[in-house]
Amino acid sequence: MGYSGVRGGMNAILAAEELVRRSRDHAPAEWASTEQIVLRFRLAVDRIMGEAGLYDPPTAADAFRQAEGDALEAAHLVRAHRSTLPRLAVTEPVDPDEMVVLRRIVPANRTPDGPQLLGRTTDYTGRLLERPAEKPDGDFARNRHDAEPAERTAEQRRPRRFYQLLRDLDLVVEHGEPAEDPEPFDITRRAARPPAPRSAVLSSMARAETGALVGLWYRSILGPDGDVHEITLGDTRHGRVPLRVVHPHTGNPVEVGQIRVTEVEGIEDLDGADEDRTRFDVGYGLCFGHNERKAIAMANLDIAWRRAAPDSPLEQLLLLTTDGLDSGGFLEHLKLPHYVTFRSMVDRKIARRTARNSTEPRVPEPFGEECR
Repeated sequence: MGYSGVRGGMNAILAAEELVRRSRDHAPAEWASTEQIVLRFRLAVDRIMGEAGLYDPPTAADAFRQAEGDALEAAHLVRAHRSTLPRLAVTEPVDPDEMVVLRRIVPANRTPDGPQLLGRTTDYTGRLLERPAEKPDGDFARNRHDAEPAERTAEQRRPRRFYQLLRDLDLVVEHGEPAEDPEPFDITRRAARPPAPRSAVLSSMARAETGALVGLWYRSILGPDGDVHEITLGDTRHGRVPLRVVHPHTGNPVEVGQIRVTEVEGIEDLDGADEDRTRFDVGYGLCFGHNERKAIAMANLDIAWRRAAPDSPLEQLLLLTTDGLDSGGFLEHLKLPHYVTFRSMVDRKIARRTARNSTEPRVPEPFGEECR
Protein backbone atom coordinates (compact mmCIF):
# COMPACT_ATOMS: atom_id res chain seq x y z
CA MET A 1 0.00 0.00 0.00
CA GLY A 2 2.99 2.30 -0.49
CA TYR A 3 1.22 4.59 -2.95
CA SER A 4 -1.80 5.27 -0.74
CA GLY A 5 -0.17 8.37 0.72
CA VAL A 6 -0.01 10.05 -2.68
CA ARG A 7 -3.03 11.99 -3.91
CA GLY A 8 -5.16 9.54 -5.84
CA GLY A 9 -2.86 6.71 -4.81
CA MET A 10 -5.59 4.49 -3.36
CA ASN A 11 -7.60 4.70 -6.55
CA ALA A 12 -4.50 3.74 -8.53
CA ILE A 13 -3.93 0.70 -6.29
CA LEU A 14 -7.50 -0.51 -6.67
CA ALA A 15 -7.36 -0.01 -10.44
CA ALA A 16 -4.10 -1.96 -10.67
CA GLU A 17 -5.61 -4.87 -8.75
CA GLU A 18 -8.69 -4.79 -10.96
CA LEU A 19 -6.49 -5.07 -14.05
CA VAL A 20 -4.95 -8.25 -12.63
CA ARG A 21 -8.34 -9.80 -11.84
CA ARG A 22 -9.79 -8.82 -15.19
CA SER A 23 -6.91 -10.36 -17.10
CA ARG A 24 -6.90 -13.51 -14.99
CA ASP A 25 -10.58 -14.22 -14.51
CA HIS A 26 -11.99 -13.04 -17.83
CA ALA A 27 -9.38 -14.34 -20.24
CA PRO A 28 -10.80 -15.86 -23.45
CA ALA A 29 -9.21 -19.23 -22.65
CA GLU A 30 -11.10 -21.87 -20.71
CA TRP A 31 -11.10 -21.46 -16.94
CA ALA A 32 -8.44 -23.62 -15.29
CA SER A 33 -10.11 -25.54 -12.49
CA THR A 34 -8.32 -26.51 -9.31
CA GLU A 35 -8.29 -30.18 -10.34
CA GLN A 36 -6.80 -29.33 -13.73
CA ILE A 37 -3.99 -27.34 -12.13
CA VAL A 38 -3.23 -30.12 -9.63
CA LEU A 39 -2.96 -32.67 -12.42
CA ARG A 40 -1.47 -30.60 -15.24
CA PHE A 41 1.03 -28.60 -13.18
CA ARG A 42 1.85 -31.18 -10.52
CA LEU A 43 5.52 -30.23 -10.10
CA ALA A 44 4.68 -26.55 -9.68
CA VAL A 45 2.00 -27.44 -7.13
CA ASP A 46 4.45 -29.66 -5.23
CA ARG A 47 7.08 -26.92 -5.23
CA ILE A 48 4.58 -24.40 -3.85
CA MET A 49 3.55 -26.76 -1.05
CA GLY A 50 7.18 -27.31 -0.09
CA GLU A 51 8.16 -23.64 -0.07
CA ALA A 52 4.99 -22.67 1.78
CA GLY A 53 5.28 -25.44 4.38
CA LEU A 54 1.67 -26.60 3.92
CA TYR A 55 0.71 -29.89 2.28
CA ASP A 56 -2.60 -29.34 0.53
CA PRO A 57 -2.61 -29.62 -3.28
CA PRO A 58 -5.95 -27.81 -3.85
CA THR A 59 -4.82 -24.81 -1.80
CA ALA A 60 -1.50 -24.68 -3.67
CA ALA A 61 -3.36 -24.94 -6.99
CA ASP A 62 -5.67 -22.05 -6.11
CA ALA A 63 -2.66 -19.94 -5.14
CA PHE A 64 -0.92 -20.89 -8.41
CA ARG A 65 -3.94 -19.65 -10.38
CA GLN A 66 -4.25 -16.46 -8.34
CA ALA A 67 -0.52 -15.72 -8.72
CA GLU A 68 -0.78 -16.30 -12.49
CA GLY A 69 1.89 -19.01 -12.37
CA ASP A 70 4.37 -17.17 -10.14
CA ALA A 71 5.51 -19.98 -7.83
CA LEU A 72 7.14 -17.66 -5.29
CA GLU A 73 4.06 -15.44 -5.04
CA ALA A 74 1.89 -18.54 -4.76
CA ALA A 75 4.02 -19.85 -1.89
CA HIS A 76 3.63 -16.45 -0.23
CA LEU A 77 -0.16 -16.69 -0.53
CA VAL A 78 -0.24 -20.22 0.89
CA ARG A 79 2.07 -19.36 3.79
CA ALA A 80 -0.11 -16.36 4.64
CA HIS A 81 -3.17 -18.64 4.50
CA ARG A 82 -1.46 -21.20 6.73
CA SER A 83 -0.87 -18.55 9.38
CA THR A 84 -4.66 -18.19 9.77
CA LEU A 85 -5.30 -21.89 10.37
CA PRO A 86 -5.62 -23.35 13.88
CA ARG A 87 -3.11 -25.96 14.96
CA LEU A 88 -5.32 -28.82 16.10
CA ALA A 89 -2.74 -31.53 16.71
CA VAL A 90 0.86 -32.55 16.22
CA THR A 91 1.50 -35.64 14.12
CA GLU A 92 3.61 -38.55 15.20
CA PRO A 93 7.11 -38.80 13.68
CA VAL A 94 6.99 -40.19 10.15
CA ASP A 95 9.03 -43.32 9.47
CA PRO A 96 10.33 -43.05 5.87
CA ASP A 97 10.80 -46.83 5.81
CA GLU A 98 7.00 -47.07 5.61
CA MET A 99 7.00 -45.21 2.30
CA VAL A 100 5.07 -46.81 -0.54
CA VAL A 101 7.57 -46.12 -3.30
CA LEU A 102 6.28 -44.66 -6.56
CA ARG A 103 9.75 -43.93 -7.93
CA ARG A 104 13.09 -45.22 -6.69
CA ILE A 105 16.49 -45.01 -8.34
CA VAL A 106 19.93 -45.73 -6.92
CA PRO A 107 22.57 -44.06 -9.13
CA ALA A 108 25.36 -45.53 -6.97
CA ASN A 109 24.50 -49.16 -7.73
CA ARG A 110 23.21 -50.98 -10.80
CA THR A 111 21.58 -53.80 -8.87
CA PRO A 112 20.62 -52.59 -5.39
CA ASP A 113 18.36 -54.52 -3.06
CA GLY A 114 14.95 -54.16 -4.62
CA PRO A 115 14.11 -52.81 -8.06
CA GLN A 116 15.01 -49.58 -9.78
CA LEU A 117 11.60 -47.99 -10.36
CA LEU A 118 11.87 -45.19 -12.89
CA GLY A 119 8.32 -44.10 -12.22
CA ARG A 120 6.99 -40.95 -13.86
CA THR A 121 9.93 -38.97 -15.24
CA THR A 122 11.45 -37.44 -18.36
CA ASP A 123 15.02 -37.72 -17.05
CA TYR A 124 16.03 -40.12 -19.79
CA THR A 125 14.51 -38.44 -22.83
CA GLY A 126 15.59 -35.50 -24.92
CA ARG A 127 14.40 -32.01 -24.02
CA LEU A 128 12.32 -31.39 -27.13
CA LEU A 129 9.36 -29.05 -27.19
CA GLU A 130 6.07 -30.74 -28.07
CA ARG A 131 3.26 -28.75 -29.65
CA PRO A 132 0.11 -30.93 -29.60
CA ALA A 133 -2.05 -30.51 -32.68
CA GLU A 134 -5.24 -31.06 -30.71
CA LYS A 135 -6.45 -30.77 -27.15
CA PRO A 136 -5.24 -33.67 -24.95
CA ASP A 137 -7.65 -36.16 -23.52
CA GLY A 138 -9.50 -34.58 -20.60
CA ASP A 139 -10.00 -37.82 -18.68
CA PHE A 140 -8.11 -36.72 -15.58
CA ALA A 141 -9.15 -39.61 -13.37
CA ARG A 142 -7.08 -42.21 -15.18
CA ASN A 143 -3.95 -40.03 -15.16
CA ARG A 144 -3.87 -38.93 -11.55
CA HIS A 145 -0.32 -38.69 -10.22
CA ASP A 146 -1.41 -40.12 -6.87
CA ALA A 147 -3.41 -43.00 -8.35
CA GLU A 148 -2.65 -46.53 -7.26
CA PRO A 149 0.63 -47.72 -8.79
CA ALA A 150 0.99 -50.86 -10.85
CA GLU A 151 0.83 -54.11 -8.96
CA ARG A 152 4.06 -54.91 -7.17
CA THR A 153 4.96 -56.84 -4.07
CA ALA A 154 5.34 -55.15 -0.69
CA GLU A 155 9.07 -55.89 -0.88
CA GLN A 156 9.32 -54.07 -4.19
CA ARG A 157 7.37 -51.08 -2.92
CA ARG A 158 9.42 -50.93 0.29
CA PRO A 159 12.93 -51.97 -0.74
CA ARG A 160 15.89 -52.11 1.57
CA ARG A 161 17.94 -48.95 1.65
CA PHE A 162 21.26 -48.74 -0.13
CA TYR A 163 22.55 -46.99 2.99
CA GLN A 164 22.12 -50.24 4.89
CA LEU A 165 24.41 -52.03 2.44
CA LEU A 166 27.10 -49.40 3.04
CA ARG A 167 26.70 -49.84 6.78
CA ASP A 168 27.01 -53.60 6.46
CA LEU A 169 30.31 -53.06 4.60
CA ASP A 170 31.47 -50.62 7.32
CA LEU A 171 31.87 -47.87 4.73
CA VAL A 172 29.82 -45.14 6.43
CA VAL A 173 30.89 -42.70 9.12
CA GLU A 174 28.79 -43.23 12.22
CA HIS A 175 28.05 -39.86 13.79
CA GLY A 176 26.43 -41.45 16.77
CA GLU A 177 23.04 -40.83 18.30
CA PRO A 178 22.71 -37.74 20.52
CA ALA A 179 22.57 -38.36 24.23
CA GLU A 180 19.08 -36.84 24.22
CA ASP A 181 16.47 -36.69 21.48
CA PRO A 182 15.13 -33.15 21.71
CA GLU A 183 11.98 -31.97 20.02
CA PRO A 184 12.64 -30.81 16.45
CA PHE A 185 13.18 -27.09 16.06
CA ASP A 186 9.91 -25.50 14.87
CA ILE A 187 10.88 -22.83 12.35
CA THR A 188 7.21 -21.84 11.98
CA ARG A 189 7.14 -20.61 15.58
CA ARG A 190 10.54 -18.96 15.98
CA ALA A 191 13.36 -17.87 13.74
CA ALA A 192 16.41 -20.13 13.47
CA ARG A 193 19.72 -18.39 14.05
CA PRO A 194 23.29 -19.76 14.15
CA PRO A 195 24.33 -21.87 15.92
CA ALA A 196 21.29 -24.01 15.21
CA PRO A 197 20.51 -27.71 15.66
CA ARG A 198 20.45 -29.97 12.62
CA SER A 199 16.65 -30.16 12.71
CA ALA A 200 16.49 -26.39 12.20
CA VAL A 201 18.90 -26.52 9.26
CA LEU A 202 17.03 -29.38 7.57
CA SER A 203 13.65 -27.70 8.17
CA SER A 204 14.93 -24.44 6.70
CA MET A 205 16.18 -26.25 3.61
CA ALA A 206 12.92 -28.17 3.22
CA ARG A 207 11.03 -24.86 3.12
CA ALA A 208 13.67 -22.97 1.13
CA GLU A 209 13.17 -21.56 -2.35
CA THR A 210 14.25 -24.34 -4.69
CA GLY A 211 16.36 -22.21 -7.01
CA ALA A 212 18.18 -20.51 -4.13
CA LEU A 213 18.98 -23.86 -2.52
CA VAL A 214 20.21 -25.38 -5.78
CA GLY A 215 22.40 -22.34 -6.43
CA LEU A 216 23.94 -22.52 -2.96
CA TRP A 217 24.48 -26.27 -3.35
CA TYR A 218 26.23 -25.82 -6.69
CA ARG A 219 28.57 -23.21 -5.24
CA SER A 220 29.35 -25.44 -2.25
CA ILE A 221 30.52 -28.38 -4.40
CA LEU A 222 32.75 -26.33 -6.69
CA GLY A 223 36.40 -26.37 -5.70
CA PRO A 224 38.73 -23.38 -6.02
CA ASP A 225 39.63 -24.37 -9.58
CA GLY A 226 36.06 -25.11 -10.65
CA ASP A 227 36.42 -28.85 -10.11
CA VAL A 228 33.42 -30.66 -8.63
CA HIS A 229 33.72 -32.65 -5.40
CA GLU A 230 33.02 -36.37 -5.66
CA ILE A 231 29.34 -36.79 -4.81
CA THR A 232 27.01 -39.69 -5.59
CA LEU A 233 23.36 -40.37 -4.85
CA GLY A 234 22.16 -43.40 -2.99
CA ASP A 235 18.43 -43.94 -2.64
CA THR A 236 16.40 -41.29 -4.46
CA ARG A 237 12.75 -41.89 -3.74
CA HIS A 238 9.31 -40.42 -4.29
CA GLY A 239 6.35 -42.02 -2.62
CA ARG A 240 3.61 -41.84 -0.02
CA VAL A 241 4.09 -41.96 3.74
CA PRO A 242 1.33 -42.31 6.35
CA LEU A 243 0.35 -39.39 8.55
CA ARG A 244 -0.69 -40.28 12.11
CA VAL A 245 -1.98 -38.41 15.13
CA VAL A 246 -2.69 -39.65 18.64
CA HIS A 247 -6.36 -40.38 19.23
CA PRO A 248 -7.59 -38.08 22.03
CA HIS A 249 -9.55 -40.84 23.76
CA THR A 250 -7.62 -44.06 23.20
CA GLY A 251 -4.11 -42.54 23.15
CA ASN A 252 -3.22 -44.74 20.18
CA PRO A 253 -1.81 -43.38 16.92
CA VAL A 254 -4.40 -43.25 14.13
CA GLU A 255 -3.64 -42.82 10.44
CA VAL A 256 -5.48 -39.75 9.17
CA GLY A 257 -4.07 -39.62 5.66
CA GLN A 258 -1.02 -39.89 3.45
CA ILE A 259 1.32 -37.35 1.93
CA ARG A 260 3.77 -37.61 -0.94
CA VAL A 261 7.39 -36.81 -0.23
CA THR A 262 10.75 -36.95 -2.00
CA GLU A 263 13.66 -38.48 -0.10
CA VAL A 264 17.34 -38.53 -1.06
CA GLU A 265 20.50 -39.93 0.51
CA GLY A 266 23.61 -38.17 -0.75
CA ILE A 267 26.99 -39.91 -0.52
CA GLU A 268 30.22 -37.93 -0.37
CA ASP A 269 33.82 -39.11 -0.40
CA LEU A 270 35.74 -38.06 2.69
CA ASP A 271 39.14 -36.61 1.85
CA GLY A 272 39.86 -34.13 4.64
CA ALA A 273 43.06 -34.27 6.64
CA ASP A 274 41.19 -35.08 9.87
CA GLU A 275 38.58 -37.35 8.28
CA ASP A 276 38.40 -41.11 7.96
CA ARG A 277 39.26 -41.60 4.29
CA THR A 278 38.22 -45.25 4.40
CA ARG A 279 34.56 -44.26 4.74
CA PHE A 280 31.82 -42.14 3.17
CA ASP A 281 29.58 -39.55 4.72
CA VAL A 282 25.85 -39.68 3.97
CA GLY A 283 23.56 -36.66 4.00
CA TYR A 284 19.78 -36.62 4.07
CA GLY A 285 17.09 -34.63 2.31
CA LEU A 286 13.29 -34.86 2.46
CA CYS A 287 10.66 -32.44 1.22
CA PHE A 288 6.98 -32.28 0.30
CA GLY A 289 5.77 -33.60 -3.03
CA HIS A 290 7.91 -34.58 -5.98
CA ASN A 291 10.87 -32.19 -5.99
CA GLU A 292 14.08 -34.10 -6.55
CA ARG A 293 16.19 -30.99 -7.18
CA LYS A 294 15.50 -29.67 -3.72
CA ALA A 295 15.94 -33.05 -1.98
CA ILE A 296 19.27 -33.68 -3.75
CA ALA A 297 20.55 -30.23 -2.82
CA MET A 298 19.40 -30.78 0.77
CA ALA A 299 21.21 -34.10 1.11
CA ASN A 300 24.52 -32.73 -0.11
CA LEU A 301 24.24 -29.46 1.82
CA ASP A 302 23.54 -31.52 4.94
CA ILE A 303 27.01 -33.02 4.52
CA ALA A 304 28.56 -29.66 3.64
CA TRP A 305 27.05 -28.09 6.77
CA ARG A 306 28.39 -30.91 8.92
CA ARG A 307 31.90 -30.69 7.40
CA ALA A 308 32.08 -26.88 7.39
CA ALA A 309 34.67 -25.10 9.49
CA PRO A 310 33.45 -23.27 12.62
CA ASP A 311 33.97 -19.90 10.94
CA SER A 312 32.24 -20.94 7.71
CA PRO A 313 29.30 -18.75 6.64
CA LEU A 314 27.42 -21.76 5.24
CA GLU A 315 25.06 -22.20 8.19
CA GLN A 316 24.15 -18.52 8.13
CA LEU A 317 23.49 -18.74 4.39
CA LEU A 318 21.27 -21.80 4.81
CA LEU A 319 19.24 -20.29 7.64
CA LEU A 320 18.98 -16.68 6.51
CA THR A 321 19.24 -16.41 2.73
CA THR A 322 17.46 -19.37 1.13
CA ASP A 323 13.90 -18.59 2.24
CA GLY A 324 12.10 -17.34 -0.83
CA LEU A 325 9.66 -15.17 1.11
CA ASP A 326 12.45 -13.38 2.97
CA SER A 327 14.65 -12.71 -0.04
CA GLY A 328 11.77 -12.16 -2.46
CA GLY A 329 9.98 -9.88 -0.01
CA PHE A 330 13.04 -7.66 0.37
CA LEU A 331 13.44 -7.53 -3.41
CA GLU A 332 9.76 -6.76 -4.01
CA HIS A 333 9.72 -3.93 -1.49
CA LEU A 334 12.22 -2.07 -3.67
CA LYS A 335 9.34 -1.40 -6.08
CA LEU A 336 7.50 0.61 -3.42
CA PRO A 337 8.01 4.40 -3.27
CA HIS A 338 11.38 5.44 -1.91
CA TYR A 339 11.04 9.14 -2.67
CA VAL A 340 12.00 10.45 0.76
CA THR A 341 14.94 8.14 1.40
CA PHE A 342 16.43 8.65 -2.05
CA ARG A 343 15.97 12.43 -1.81
CA SER A 344 17.86 12.40 1.48
CA MET A 345 20.68 10.45 -0.20
CA VAL A 346 20.83 13.02 -2.99
CA ASP A 347 20.90 15.88 -0.47
CA ARG A 348 23.78 14.25 1.42
CA LYS A 349 25.75 13.82 -1.81
CA ILE A 350 25.28 17.49 -2.71
CA ALA A 351 26.11 18.64 0.84
CA ARG A 352 29.33 16.62 0.90
CA ARG A 353 30.37 17.93 -2.49
CA THR A 354 29.68 21.52 -1.38
CA ALA A 355 31.61 21.04 1.85
CA ARG A 356 34.52 19.46 0.00
CA ASN A 357 34.70 22.31 -2.51
CA SER A 358 34.58 24.96 0.21
CA THR A 359 37.44 23.46 2.24
CA GLU A 360 39.78 22.58 -0.61
CA PRO A 361 42.69 25.06 -1.04
CA ARG A 362 42.58 27.20 -4.15
CA VAL A 363 45.09 25.93 -6.68
CA PRO A 364 46.65 28.70 -8.83
CA GLU A 365 46.19 28.43 -12.52
CA PRO A 366 49.27 27.32 -14.45
CA PHE A 367 49.41 30.70 -16.15
CA GLY A 368 48.14 33.01 -13.40
CA GLU A 369 48.71 36.73 -12.82
CA GLU A 370 52.18 36.07 -11.32
CA CYS A 371 53.33 34.57 -14.61
CA ARG A 372 52.33 37.51 -16.77
